[in-house]
Amino acid sequence: MNRPHTFAGNPLNRAEYERRDADWLAARERDAGSRFLPLRQLDVLLDGEDPARLAWISGDAAAGLDGPRFLLGLRDGAAHFAVDVSEDNEDLAEGDERRFVDVRTAGTLVSAEDAGIAAQARAQVDWHARHGFCSVCGQPTEALRGGQQRTCGSCGADHFPRTDPVIIVVVTDGDRCLLGQSHGRLSQMRMFSALAGFMDQGETIEEAVRREVLEEAGIRVGAVRYHSSQPWPFPSSLMIGCHADALTTEVRPDKVEMLSVQWFERATVRRALAGEDAELRVPASFAIAHHLIRAWAEGTA
Repeated sequence: MNRPHTFAGNPLNRAEYERRDADWLAARERDAGSRFLPLRQLDVLLDGEDPARLAWISGDAAAGLDGPRFLLGLRDGAAHFAVDVSEDNEDLAEGDERRFVDVRTAGTLVSAEDAGIAAQARAQVDWHARHGFCSVCGQPTEALRGGQQRTCGSCGADHFPRTDPVIIVVVTDGDRCLLGQSHGRLSQMRMFSALAGFMDQGETIEEAVRREVLEEAGIRVGAVRYHSSQPWPFPSSLMIGCHADALTTEVRPDKVEMLSVQWFERATVRRALAGEDAELRVPASFAIAHHLIRAWAEGTA
């Protein structure tokens, strides 16, 4: 990869040691030099048009904002926070330049670094919104370490943000590759993509690839090769991109999950990547699936 995938360019130091100090955190939240990134209903505040950029607010300007704050990290000595302003009535998107944008769209508008920060901010704010109560005893939890964990004041259980690993794979058989169309978004867009699925407990990446392909397409897979990974903050996954060799070729798709699974010739895939094939559409470069497909089509997998 010559450049990171969308959402993979986060430049912040996560401040593992600093965030352990509650007094340091409190001081940084009051520091005029700290920077705050507002999110409203998980949409991120952007500034400008071409190029767009994250709309950071200074510590002074952010003092009156209502909503929880979570430390994202440090950059050039300044603490950077995400702040959930979903319940705040202040109009932060005044004028033509500032507006709240969903993070999926924002990732296509801002720099790789800003996209990586937006992904972290969305995933963190979303996790805290979903985990206000203890999964052990049901009592309220409190955010600690700048949002790195939540702790139950009743039973003392600690809870930590999770990232769900997802395998995504292009299976190949000589000069053709296997792509699928699931029920839902892909079918509405008439698009075929790499096969994907969540890893199960007690599974290696290779085992997850073989299981998912067998379940979704009825194809048995041999060798599995890692390509790259992509953070995917919807809500919080890590896409683990692979290529794999088919051992069998008869497609027997899971009709419940998949609308269609087909073999496509390399020439057809190349036309689709160029936007020149009337029958096949593939994901845009925003998604890791695009790069997995392109790597195979160009012979660099």
